[in-house]
Amino acid sequence: MSGSGPRVVLIGPPGAGKSTVGRALAHELRLRLRDTDADVEAGAGKPIREIFVDDGEPHFRTLERAAVARALEEHDGVLALGGGAVMDPLTEADLVAYAGRGGVVVFLDVSLAHASPRVGFNQARPLLVGNPRAQWQALMERRRPVYQRLSTLAVSTDGRTAGQVARTIAESLVSGDDGPKDAQP
Repeated sequence: MSGSGPRVVLIGPPGAGKSTVGRALAHELRLRLRDTDADVEAGAGKPIREIFVDDGEPHFRTLERAAVARALEEHDGVLALGGGAVMDPLTEADLVAYAGRGGVVVFLDVSLAHASPRVGFNQARPLLVGNPRAQWQALMERRRPVYQRLSTLAVSTDGRTAGQVARTIAESLVSGDDGPKDAQP
């Protein structure tokens, strides 16, 4: 990519492995990882679930939007976005502009069967309250078209380790083959 900005941005639903793959990819590429969920928590001084409870989702989304904009401007390594960040129209526009400058946006795709043990649907997740599996499915129905539209590369994480996914992404970056597709070994 010419210019500034992250080397690669990871997007996808809860349980896709954005943070875990991000760490492996950053190691593989010898870059730093930045996770916008961690940025939001650090800035707010509390976990995301507490932001949702204490301040509400709209406040969280405002914090998230600012964290993503700042990271796209400042960070030059691997950037992992929170699962819902792409639903903000300004963030979506920023990602389109980033990709238009040659940036790589990777959609880490995952099925419910593989996301379930990773997410731990028994844990408190703000957007998965009630019937977490049904909520996850509904969330994916809304978000999948956005993930697909914004991505320059799609990689399934089903049945693969973070290292395997990271190597697939790194190989695509090295070969320059980061056009829209589903990369599988």
